[in-house]
Amino acid sequence: MKAVRLTGWGEPAQVLPVRVPEPQGAELLLEVRAAGLCRSDLHVMDAPAGVFDYPLPLTLGHEVAGTVVGVGPAADSSWVGESVVVHGVWSCGDCRNCRRGRENYCHELRRRADGRLPAIGNGLGYDGGLAEAMIVPTERFVVRTGGLAPESAAPLADAALTAYHAIRTNQDLVDDQSVAVVVGVGGLGHLAVQILRALGGGTVFAVDPRPESRALAMRLGADAAFADIARIPQSTGADVVFDFVGSDATTNAAAQLLGPGGRLVVVGSGGGRLTVGKDLGLPNGWQVSAPFWGTRADLEAVVDLAHRGLLSVESTAYRLDDALDIYDRLRRGAIRGRAVLVP
Repeated sequence: MKAVRLTGWGEPAQVLPVRVPEPQGAELLLEVRAAGLCRSDLHVMDAPAGVFDYPLPLTLGHEVAGTVVGVGPAADSSWVGESVVVHGVWSCGDCRNCRRGRENYCHELRRRADGRLPAIGNGLGYDGGLAEAMIVPTERFVVRTGGLAPESAAPLADAALTAYHAIRTNQDLVDDQSVAVVVGVGGLGHLAVQILRALGGGTVFAVDPRPESRALAMRLGADAAFADIARIPQSTGADVVFDFVGSDATTNAAAQLLGPGGRLVVVGSGGGRLTVGKDLGLPNGWQVSAPFWGTRADLEAVVDLAHRGLLSVESTAYRLDDALDIYDRLRRGAIRGRAVLVP
């Protein structure tokens, strides 16, 4: 079968032939129906040796929807034929965070003592879904999608899941009185606008320099869309700002928008740095957080929102053979919404 493989650190991926895997033990074999591309893939590809504790070669792809076509001898055969989306956090299931239902913060996924980042799940340490088929270790890591189209279901695994987790963990500030700001209306931000609406958010502002992204935000329910954070009056006093860019420019400007008791939630990995302190002019009761991905229960919730028509993914489907060109377009910021490859 064909697979998009990373064969060397700091090198572009390649479309290569590999063997179709065979499920062992409790494993499930998925026929991949769609797999999303993510800027996280670019971070992995661009990294020098020693950053990630991942074996190479590695098949990329951590946003995956597919059909279970085989199981190992210890797996439940009733999964065969089910349409599923893969939860990409392959947690231990036994540590205290996993037992709390916070498996996205599994202690086994901590940074290694030597500073290297551990394998997390499919496409991020283990072979992923940018291929015609992939292995999932156990049924714990899949969620049924029913009649959702695969190209709509795949981005739920990261783009929607990460946005939902960031909002859900701050849901005490999301009500009909709240003022929320979404910075960056891209693959995650356009879903965040919809999730805020679905969870009963009051005023939702969106920020993006691209006119087409601002128009998309308005179509999806934003009350206003701005080309720059500086154009939002600081007197707004936002309850919560979700920064899906995470650059120096966005993170520092976003912090200045907060009202008393406000929260800055940094989701994007744009390299921004923010100096915080109780004597630096931030509002009383400020909080800053950097949530990571989401739980399996969160994934079930976004699948439910999609089924109910409250969450739709702005995506474009491409052929698996076009992966390298689409990665280049993603790097240049030329993709609106989410790019999805269909084998």
